[in-house]
This record gives sequence, C-alpha cells and structure tokens, in this order.
Amino acid sequence: MFGILYTRLVTYTDRATGGYLSTLAARLRASPIGYRLARGAFWGVFAGITSRMLALGMSVIVARVLGRERFGQFGIIQSTVALFGTLAGLGLGLTTTKYISELRQNDPARAGRLMGLCFLASMISGGLISAVVWLVAPWLAASTLAEPRLAPLLRVGSALILLGGINGAQTGALVGFEAFRKIAQVNVFSGLASFPLVVVGTLVFGVEGAVWGLVASNGVNIFLNRLALKEEARRAQVPIGFNGCLQEWKVLVTFSLPALASGMLAAPVSWLCNAMLVNQPNGYAEMGILSAANQWFYAVLFFPSALVSNGLPILSERLAADDRSGSRQALALNLKVTAAVVLPVVLLGCLGSRYIMGIYGSAFVNHWPTMLFALIAGGVLALQIPIGQIVIASGRMWLVTALQVIWAVILCGATWAFLPLGALGVILARLLAWVIHTCLTSVFAWLRLK
Repeated sequence: MFGILYTRLVTYTDRATGGYLSTLAARLRASPIGYRLARGAFWGVFAGITSRMLALGMSVIVARVLGRERFGQFGIIQSTVALFGTLAGLGLGLTTTKYISELRQNDPARAGRLMGLCFLASMISGGLISAVVWLVAPWLAASTLAEPRLAPLLRVGSALILLGGINGAQTGALVGFEAFRKIAQVNVFSGLASFPLVVVGTLVFGVEGAVWGLVASNGVNIFLNRLALKEEARRAQVPIGFNGCLQEWKVLVTFSLPALASGMLAAPVSWLCNAMLVNQPNGYAEMGILSAANQWFYAVLFFPSALVSNGLPILSERLAADDRSGSRQALALNLKVTAAVVLPVVLLGCLGSRYIMGIYGSAFVNHWPTMLFALIAGGVLALQIPIGQIVIASGRMWLVTALQVIWAVILCGATWAFLPLGALGVILARLLAWVIHTCLTSVFAWLRLK
C-alpha cells in the first residue's frame, strides 16, 4: 500500500513541477550521502506528519473532554512516566543505532549479539523501574505532585516505562539498519491505533481511560516493531539472539552509560520544572496550559527528529572512516533542510498562536504568549539537533553529558526565577537554556569537522 501511494505521489508531483522532481532525484542519486539522507527524510516526514496530526487531534479532543485541570493531571502523568522511562531506557536506542550502523556489514554476528544484549537490558531495566514506580506511586502522588488521587494513575502509567524501554531499543535497531520506510509504516499504524484507544478511553473512563489507551497503543507499537525488525535482520543476515550477548557488556559501560547519564537529565529536569509549576497556586490549571503548548513544541521537532534518525547512522559511519568531508556534507544538508522547513512553521505558528490556543478551549486563549515562545524554543532546538549528532557520532558521550548538565542547571535556575509567570515562565526558561546549549554544541561541531 505504501509503495503504491509513494509512486503515485512522486508521479503527480513530478508532473505538476514540470519534471523538477526528476532532476532533483538525479542529483541526489549522484550523491550517495544526499540520496540516503533524502530517502530517510521522506519516510520520516511522511510518518511524522501523519502521527503528529493524529497526536495533536487526540490531544485537542482529550483536553476538551477533560477540561484544563484534569488535562493537566494527564500531562503530569506523562511527564512522570518520561522521567522514569529515561532511566529504564539506559541509552540503548542510541547504542543500537550507532553500533548496528557500523557493524551490520563488517561484523553481522557482533551486531546481532549487541542487539540481543540491548533487548535483554531493556526488558530487565524496564521491568525493575516499572515495579519501583508502582510501589512508590502513593508517595510520589502525595509528596511531590501534591495530589494523592493521582496514585492509581501513576500505577497504570508505570506499565508505559517497560513498554517504552523495549520500544526505544527496537526503534534504535531499525534506525541502525536504515529501515526508515519500515519505521514510517510502524509509526503510522501505531498512530492510527493510538487515536481511538486514547479518545475512547477518555470518553468512557476519563483520565484513567486516557492512560490505559496509551498503554495499549504502546503494546501495538512493540508488536509492529518486532515484525519489522525480524524482516530487516533477515535481509541483512544479522542473527538476533541472546547467545553470547553478555560478552559485549563493555559497550554498555563505554557508550550506554554516558548516554544514559545524558538522557537521564532531560526528563527529570523537565519533570522537576513541571513539579515546581503544579505546586504553585492554580498550578494544575497552569500545567494544562503548558501541556497544550508542549504539544506544539514537540510538533516543531518532528521533522528534524526524522532527519536525525537517518543522519546519525550516516555520520557514525563517515566519522568512523575519518571522512570529514562526507560528515560536513551530511551536516550541511541536514541544517539547510531543517531551517527551510522549520523556520516558516515557527513563524506561521507564532502569528496564529492565539488561534491555536483557542482550539483547546476558551480558558486557553489568553495564554497565547506561552504558545508563541514554545514555538520559538522548538525552532532553536530543531536547529541544534543535527549539530548535536556530531558529538554523538564521534562517540564523545561524556561531553554530551557535560553539555546536558549545563543545560539542566540553566533550565532549573531560570524556571525558579520565572515561576511567578506560571507556564510562560517555564517556557521562557526552556528557551534560554536551549539557546546557550546550542551555542556550546556548535563550537564542538566546528572544531570536530574543521
């Protein structure tokens, strides 16, 4: 089905542009790196647009059904799950992407062992962290979220930690195989499944139904990822199994551990900022505003995220071969395309920020500045993402951690200073932190590729 849609779309677009698409395709084929990036970007954008539209539509419906305060509760549950999910993930998504892209052709047996090790580690860590969250849910709800009634929801959401960890390792492996078309198919079908599961759950059972809908949709995602991964591994003749996988444990120490240390900072710091917000007067109402703005903050990032997904394996391969020219070419292409797509979206979103907030309900309309600065912050991060992949592809994961520590300190300090502004203050702190982080990352990338 996807092949037929793709063929028709290309044919009609080429005719409408007077053959321009054919000329562009010929140029891309003449550049192996450009062609690989373009192929991955197409499928990433196709899946990203579809899944993001479904996610945004779902969030609007859920917000209107639940109201501002209960939608804020749903948002803090997702934030808490993301906090512990990062710990459970152990940086395994990046690990599988980097090493499978480097080894799938030169050492397929080792690539298979590393996949087995990452899958085993994701199941163990995810299971343990999920169990811990289930046990401490009453304390978390009462002591840190100022709402004891959220404990049952936290216990339901704890299942998302296990499922998310497995999903991350699977998706990282598919990226390492550069199976972007398969990833697109999985994302679209998962998004189509998630929409009715979450919406119907919300209509029937309220906030608890929405959380159960997320759990079910993550289960669908894992199943589809597993089917896609088996096919890609068979095609690349990479054996997937657990036999001998423990002999690769050093990879977890040299790459996954610093990746975990870096990744662990993002979700906990964001969660801490959210927790500071909900503990303010009228905090959950402000959290509802922040949750609405966050939907569009992450919407801005879907295209650069798609580019990064296909750019990381290419950069890892080129830098491992000490091909700085090819690495510069890949980075330049990513930056140009990202800027060309993201900046107009940010501008249009800023101009229509009042209307966008009005979609969520009349109680959201006057908080359009929060949406405006969330879009600007998303634009800054979108440009930083491809630059940051140079650091990861270089294997400098402890440097990534150091940069994240600087980001975390700035974000927490600025959030505390801007807290009287409510949700707007959290977004302004985020913008400041990402501007500084982007400047520092750019300095390293320039030195590495000089």
